[in-house]
Amino acid sequence: MNFRVVKALVLKYLYVCSRNTFRALDVFFWPVMDLLIWGFMSIYMMRVTTTVPKMVPMLISSIILWNVLYRAQQVVCVAFLDDVWSRNMLNIWAAPIRPIEYVGAGYVVGFMQALIVVVVMGTLAGCFYSFNILELGLHLAILFANLIIMGWSLGLVVTGLFLRFGPPAEALAWAVPFLFQPISAVFYPVEILPPWMQLLAQITPASHVFEGMRELISTGHMNLTHMYLAMGLNILYMTIAGFLFKMFYEEARKRGFLAKYAA
Repeated sequence: MNFRVVKALVLKYLYVCSRNTFRALDVFFWPVMDLLIWGFMSIYMMRVTTTVPKMVPMLISSIILWNVLYRAQQVVCVAFLDDVWSRNMLNIWAAPIRPIEYVGAGYVVGFMQALIVVVVMGTLAGCFYSFNILELGLHLAILFANLIIMGWSLGLVVTGLFLRFGPPAEALAWAVPFLFQPISAVFYPVEILPPWMQLLAQITPASHVFEGMRELISTGHMNLTHMYLAMGLNILYMTIAGFLFKMFYEEARKRGFLAKYAA
C-alpha cells in the first residue's frame, strides 16, 4: 500500500466535505438530533418509571456508539458514490491507485468522522444530561474499535455491491446499517428478542458491544467474553468483506462497469 496515495485520497474527501456546507452539516446534524430526541425521551421515561436503573446513561451511550458504526459504514459508501455522482470514477481507476488504497482512504475518513461524532455528542451529553462518556474508561476505546471495524466491513460489502449492480444499489448506503440495528440490540438487551433473532444477534459483533456496554454501566465491570466474541467476528467478517469486494471489483473491471459508471 502506498500511503502517499491514501493521504491524497483522504485530502480529496476532506476537500469535498469542507467545500460543501450541506455535507459538512450532515456530519453533525443527525447525530445531534438523535442525541437530543433520545436523551430527552429517556429523561421523561425515568420520571414516569424507576424500574430501570441508569437508563439515561445506557441510552445516551447507545446513541453515541451507534453513530460510530453508522458513520464508519456510510463514509466508505458515500466516498465511492461521490466519485460516481461527480463523474470522477474513471479518473480514479485510470490513476495508479489500487483498490486497497482507495478503500483505505475511506476507512481513514470514516474513522475521523466517527471520532468527531463521539467528541461532539459526548460534549453535548455532558452539557444537556450531565453524562460523561469518558466514565467508560479504556473500555470506550475497545467498544469504539469494534464498531468501527464492523462499520468498515459493511461499507466494503455495500461498495462491492455498487460495483456489481450499479446505481440501483445506491439505497443500500443508508439502508444496510438499519437492517442490522434490530439484531444489534442497540437500545435493549438481546434476551427480549425472539429466539430466532437471538441467534442472529449472537453472530453480530455490534450486539456483543452493546451488551458489554450495558453491563459496564450497570455493574462497573465488563464481561470481556463479549469483546473477544465481537473482535473474533469482526476479523471473520472483515476477511469475508475483503474477499467479496475483490470479487465484485474484478467482475466490474472485466465487464467494463467502471467506465460505464463514469459516463
